[in-house]
Amino acid sequence: MIYVTIWNEFVHEKIHDEVKAVYPEGIHTALAEGLSGEGFAIRTATLDEPEHGLTEEVLNSTDVLIWWGHMAHDRVSDEITQKVAQRVQQGMGLVVLHSGHFSKPFKALMGTSCDLKWREVGEQEILWNVNPSHPIAHGVNASIILAHEEMYGEFFDIPEPDELVFISNFEGGEVFRSGCTFRRGEGKIFYFRPGHETYPTYYNKEILRVIANGVNWANPVHTLKPVFGNSEPIRAINKGILV
Repeated sequence: MIYVTIWNEFVHEKIHDEVKAVYPEGIHTALAEGLSGEGFAIRTATLDEPEHGLTEEVLNSTDVLIWWGHMAHDRVSDEITQKVAQRVQQGMGLVVLHSGHFSKPFKALMGTSCDLKWREVGEQEILWNVNPSHPIAHGVNASIILAHEEMYGEFFDIPEPDELVFISNFEGGEVFRSGCTFRRGEGKIFYFRPGHETYPTYYNKEILRVIANGVNWANPVHTLKPVFGNSEPIRAINKGILV
């Protein structure tokens, strides 16, 4: 069983009718329902809950954290940001969606601005599967076509990804690294671009398949923890006298 926490700031859906019409119960609820058949143990957390719903108990019992945020990045506390980043370093998986690229935890783990170009006119996006043998691409077609999405364009100010799984091209001509993996400490991170709040992207079965695959890939591998510090020799050392 993989224990998944879906975090959504849950702000747009409360104040923008256009967003509420698409996700009446919030993006986190749509994702939870869309991933419900994957065998995950899913809970949700939102910005306005105490400690943003990410208490120490919640974080310590989460195998993979899914993160969606957009208009309230600055309202996420530095303390929770540090705790999330630390848990990733300790092995918790992190799946960052769409505008979560600008979230405090993602920027802290990347060490860069994570900035990009953008345009919101509802143009077509084609996601190309450029790493079909990767576990995140399992069962995914050569391309996924989204009729309407927000454009993200290069340059995307992130470190060189460990692996590139998807590249997007947009109707207006731009391209973007839309599916990137990173490793930080013992944790694995998957950034996946689609998911603007005014489009029903998170009801798309192909998109949900990629996210589910990302969760399975980012799930921690439970091995012995590395040992640091001063270490006794594992075999006898011949302390010869140098002349």
